Amino acid sequence: MFYDDLPRLTAFDDVADLSRYTPLPDDWVVGVSDIVGSTDAVAAGKYKTVNMIGAAVISAQINAAGGRAFPYVFGGDGAAFAHPPQFADEAGQALAAVQIWAQAEFNMGLRVGLYSVADIRAAGPEVAVARYAVSDGIDYAMFAGGGVSWAEAEMKAGAETVPSVPAGTKPDLTGLSCRWSHMKARNGTILSLLLSPVDGVDALRFGAVVEAVLAEVAHLERGGHPAPPEGPGTDWPPVGATLEAHASHGGKGVKAARRQVLFETLIAWILIKTGIKLGGFDPTYYRKTVGANADFRKFDDGLKMTIDCDAGTVSRLRTVLDEARTDGVARYGIHTQDEAMMTCIVPSIMDDTHVHFIDGAAGGYTQASVGLKAATP
Repeated sequence: MFYDDLPRLTAFDDVADLSRYTPLPDDWVVGVSDIVGSTDAVAAGKYKTVNMIGAAVISAQINAAGGRAFPYVFGGDGAAFAHPPQFADEAGQALAAVQIWAQAEFNMGLRVGLYSVADIRAAGPEVAVARYAVSDGIDYAMFAGGGVSWAEAEMKAGAETVPSVPAGTKPDLTGLSCRWSHMKARNGTILSLLLSPVDGVDALRFGAVVEAVLAEVAHLERGGHPAPPEGPGTDWPPVGATLEAHASHGGKGVKAARRQVLFETLIAWILIKTGIKLGGFDPTYYRKTVGANADFRKFDDGLKMTIDCDAGTVSRLRTVLDEARTDGVARYGIHTQDEAMMTCIVPSIMDDTHVHFIDGAAGGYTQASVGLKAATP
């Protein structure tokens, strides 16, 4: 299949080179989502809920795909993905089910949209994709060409493209969790950055800005990865236990599901704290793999990253970004905080194919998007 045959990039700097992206076939579909009122929700302290719903969109798609690889990207308060045409119906049903779940469990609205690549191209933008391998076990999709951004704009404008499903329909969110503790900044600041091209700007000029930004953070340990080399820490009970129960209760009740989550996490906490291996599960190796697999930077019609950095790096980045904005090449939004957080999709703890999404723990990408929107003409 098309996506299976794409080469894996192994150097993140290569994501700025648009020649490494391959256009999606015309008959594929692109799905997008966005939480209504996410900025207000974050301001009210519901940042973990916002991230959980955004990751739930991807979780539902992964479970519907049944092991089939497809491109997706996490955006904090939403997500985007793409599928071949024969899977468009199941993708739409899974997307609509998450929309119902978000409203029922958290009283939060979720915009959703599903668009054909042919229609996106007819409107002008391109939808191209690359695969970036963060570790031996996991790679993440990178999107370029402006097509995902176009689809998001259409969705926010009210285009109804996802057929409804019956009330009470539940998405399959198996593996969705948020059990790790927040990761405190080791260098002073957790910085969440959104960088997007100005409409109509030459791709090479914008790519040069991305390269300049990445050059400014190249000196940071592991590119500014917020998770320590040994992996994130964990406390018990985990602060995300109730959120995970909302994802896993399946109608048996949130309280019962929370008790199950607490039991499972207690066992995991003991193993991680002691390093004891159990039934082939090596907690020290697993914890380290969690960090290696984490998605703390990506390209989604622009650069998105949440990094651990020092004040000097933040200052130099602002200089580069302000110059790009003044030159009419790019717009950006930044949010700084003291911690990063992680939301996970773990189909199994017995292999290395678990995925982990990093965002700033005080609103991160959602708060950064406020500055990005303010810079939009």
